[in-house]
Amino acid sequence: MPKALQPHPDRAFPAGEAREVARRIHASTKDLPLLCFHGHVDAGLFATDEPFGNPAELLVVPDHYVTRMLVSQGVSPDLLGLPRRDGVRTAEPRDIWREFCSRWHLFLGTPSRYWLEHEFAEVLGLRVAPSEETADDLYDEISARLAEPEYRPRALLDRFNIEVIATTDAATDDLAQHAKVATDLPGRVIPTFRPDAVVHLDRPDWVELSRQLGVRADTDTSSYQGYLDALRQRRQAFRAAGALATDHGHLSAAATPLDDTQAARIYDSALRGEVTAGDAAAFGAHMLFQMAAMSAEDGLVMQVHPGVLRDHHSGVHAAYGPDQGHDIPVATEFTRSLRPVLDRFGHAEGFRMVLFTVDETSYSRELAPIAGVYPSVRLGAPWWFLDSPDGMRRYRELVTETAGFYNTSGFVDDTRAFLSIPARHDLSRRIDAGHLAKLVVEHRIEEDDAFRVAQDLAYNLARDTYVR
Repeated sequence: MPKALQPHPDRAFPAGEAREVARRIHASTKDLPLLCFHGHVDAGLFATDEPFGNPAELLVVPDHYVTRMLVSQGVSPDLLGLPRRDGVRTAEPRDIWREFCSRWHLFLGTPSRYWLEHEFAEVLGLRVAPSEETADDLYDEISARLAEPEYRPRALLDRFNIEVIATTDAATDDLAQHAKVATDLPGRVIPTFRPDAVVHLDRPDWVELSRQLGVRADTDTSSYQGYLDALRQRRQAFRAAGALATDHGHLSAAATPLDDTQAARIYDSALRGEVTAGDAAAFGAHMLFQMAAMSAEDGLVMQVHPGVLRDHHSGVHAAYGPDQGHDIPVATEFTRSLRPVLDRFGHAEGFRMVLFTVDETSYSRELAPIAGVYPSVRLGAPWWFLDSPDGMRRYRELVTETAGFYNTSGFVDDTRAFLSIPARHDLSRRIDAGHLAKLVVEHRIEEDDAFRVAQDLAYNLARDTYVR
């Protein structure tokens, strides 16, 4: 007998006396619009509004949370459809889906299980859980759903009550997809400027990317000053397309500026293909400072999320390319690293920085104190490996006593998996409802204050952080 798929209405709420209070708080926020100011959904989905592909291509292949768990249990990336650099086709969609369904139990206790159950039951209307026995029937049922007009990307944008969704786009992106979608959905799908690929000089393709940057900006990037001018030009193009923020993924939070002579020397060596690892790291830290300076000029909110060693396994990177789930957090220091930026811009009226981390040991030691004193800083929501029920609970417990609620950014969903966005926001709202309910039953705050804070965390803080 197939197992029923029935997400519990009280899922993720606390037990005991606080549960009823949490229900009431959550009821006050569950229907608020979703503000998705930090994510990785492809703008092309909304520009073309074509039907989604098959269940495997939608729900398994692009979701690193899903594929990394299966790979960790010995499933070959080829059997999961990860696209190979050599172009060899690896698996048929139905076979990929069967691999996933037969290992559904692996996701017990993980946030992926929560999100997927929400997607299956509340978005796709499924009534039985994935398993080896149900895989084919579910594949056919989901495929039929995805062929319906109500499941096109724009229709789901409305159904999910998404007010704004931001994509993440390279500095060299032509923003053509955004231009297409802006005509029909003005201000609703917006880009985010991510310059990482052109500031890390030791990338093997950096010389070509710097050239592309110049072409896109119509600016000569054969000199360091021309490179900076091209970045400013691209930022202005993103702002004109509706961008509200930038996004920076560095290994460390180091943001120490170089003098112009040093920076130009390193830049020239990179153009010649002679940059050292040490100089590339110094230039990356310098450019994080320069990006802060540009944000202080143009008002784009600066999002910084350091502390992940990307592409940890060289063989997977060689076969399948970058960002295939083999990304591992490292300990991250913020206080000294960000001091040059905060010393210069921490009290600057036009500057806003949102700090994310996957090193939760830094929450109470560094990040909450930084956000709790610098008016330009907001502490970002639990991100990536911490985007989980217990990770969110620990975040509130470690951060609030020092930074309060109002020095945090509100929730960001940070996902490529479009269908999971409502589940991620719902989980955040449930966890916040539970945390606030606990404070109420402990008589640390009044219930009317809890209702106000819950609505601010779910909607108003994100709006106030990014819409400036």
